[in-house]
Amino acid sequence: MNIKKIYCTLLILFACIIEANAQEVLTIEQAMTIALENNFEIKIAKNNSKISETNVTIGNAGMLPTATASVVDNNNLTNSTQVRQDGTSTTLNNAKNNSLNYGVSLGWTVFDGMKMFARFDQLQELQKLGDAELKRTILVKIGQVNSAYYDLVQQQHQLSALDTTIVISKQRLTLAQNRFSIGKASKLEVLNAQVDLNSDQVALLRQKESYANAKILLNQYLARDPQINFRVTNEVVVDNKLVLVDLMELAQKQNPALESQIINKRIAELQLKQVKADRYPILRLTTGYNFSESESSLGFTSENTSKGLNYGFNATMNIFDGFNQHRNEKVAKMQIENTQIAIEQQGLILNTQLSTAFQTYMTNLELIELEENNEAIAKQNLDITLDKFKIGTITTLDFRTAQLNYVNAKVRYSNAQYEAKLSEIALKELAGNITF
Repeated sequence: MNIKKIYCTLLILFACIIEANAQEVLTIEQAMTIALENNFEIKIAKNNSKISETNVTIGNAGMLPTATASVVDNNNLTNSTQVRQDGTSTTLNNAKNNSLNYGVSLGWTVFDGMKMFARFDQLQELQKLGDAELKRTILVKIGQVNSAYYDLVQQQHQLSALDTTIVISKQRLTLAQNRFSIGKASKLEVLNAQVDLNSDQVALLRQKESYANAKILLNQYLARDPQINFRVTNEVVVDNKLVLVDLMELAQKQNPALESQIINKRIAELQLKQVKADRYPILRLTTGYNFSESESSLGFTSENTSKGLNYGFNATMNIFDGFNQHRNEKVAKMQIENTQIAIEQQGLILNTQLSTAFQTYMTNLELIELEENNEAIAKQNLDITLDKFKIGTITTLDFRTAQLNYVNAKVRYSNAQYEAKLSEIALKELAGNITF
């Protein structure tokens, strides 16, 4: 019988070890690396950035010549009658006529008021805009991964707190049953202890559900199978050395939203250059080599062939277009003014967000210290209360109150760490300075 019990115990222990090993420990660094590789929105932003980079060519800006080849072959059958001046006539049914033309032409715009150069600069700025959008997407997604990760950490802490309170509740139930069996407690005390234990188990079950859903959400951010099981570390390290002035300076240089507005202003300025270029003449060189051949069953010429080189240039200049040029330039200037206003607005929004987030960050740092002390006091109070409960010098209600105070203190301390970490992440995201 003893050997059988030992065997069962070893089997259970072995199963627990297998289950623990099956759950990988996912660090925050690993989570961010997986997100950078797998996240769908980051992939799309990377492709959009590559598209902007691919578009930066002198050909796309209109600086290179264009060459085209063409072939035109026409054939027809007609019933024709020709009457000459001397009165004679010729009639031919199903007369065949055909013509063949083919050749190569080359055209090159050599001057367009410098519009092509402004266009090339604009393509480069659009590439920078794509890079800024990629950076913004990465910062947002990495921020989400950090938030989801540390949410799991604090939920693990809550699970630990609930496990602790269930252990205590089981001890209380055992004590109540022992006291009842020797006649020192009523059946009511046992029932109250059982009800509180059941309540704690329900809370633990709910917390496990919340924890499992939080895992699924993090797996979604990592763009992997929602059913992948893993564990996270228990430590929450909050950077408590952030300085508002330094964050504001970094944000002015690195915040992708502000950077995008600055790039948009440059794009608008280059657009004005392109509009102004329409005031100047456009000079285009052309050349080509063509071959032409035609045959006719009826007529003075039955066959005609020609081939040769052609070259030349054409120049055009806008003289009057109903004042549209003036209107277009005015609109382009107003677009520049709007982008400058947008820069100022974004700067103000950014500083406001940083100031608000920093105030929350400082408050949360103070709460961490306060809740840490509260947890220590609640633990000490619970230990004393438990000792008194064992000897029957306090009521069940007093014991339950001390028990709940301890659990709530642990949960509040964990929440304070989590909220402080969220504040840190928000500040670094605004400053464009999340490390990954």
